[in-house]
Amino acid sequence: MKRILIVATVLTAVVALGLGQEATKTADHGLFTPGDIKWMDVPNALPAGAKLAVLEGNPFNPGLYTMRLSMPAGYRIPPHWHAKVEHVTVISGKFNLGMGEKFDQSKGNAMPAGTFGFLPPQMKHFAWASEETVIQLHGEGPWEINYVNPSDDPRKKGE
Repeated sequence: MKRILIVATVLTAVVALGLGQEATKTADHGLFTPGDIKWMDVPNALPAGAKLAVLEGNPFNPGLYTMRLSMPAGYRIPPHWHAKVEHVTVISGKFNLGMGEKFDQSKGNAMPAGTFGFLPPQMKHFAWASEETVIQLHGEGPWEINYVNPSDDPRKKGE
């Protein structure tokens, strides 16, 4: 009887451990057709007016992430930098990217649909959408944005 109780206890522990791992395990695959993508307003770290969709992971936690940003024509992101490498793929529209600490459209590079680019950590840059545009960002989280000029930070607008 004691042996049965020990075996039952061990089996219960193994099953519980397996279930616990399943609950914290990342998805082994994902597939999103355009209609499956759930768009939401951008977080307050970005200027209002755009939409964000998280496709993989959680950009604000450690680990891999993939997200999309949908911007209306004329949307601007002031000069900023990221602590980690930023990978950008233009899905549709025309995204413009410029390097430096001041927003200067004459120093930007047009990135039509299909363009891929990446920026090293702490590279100061700015961006805008010439037309309705969707980009995909992916990398290693946590994703963060640090504005060159603190007064450009939308998180500080209400202070």
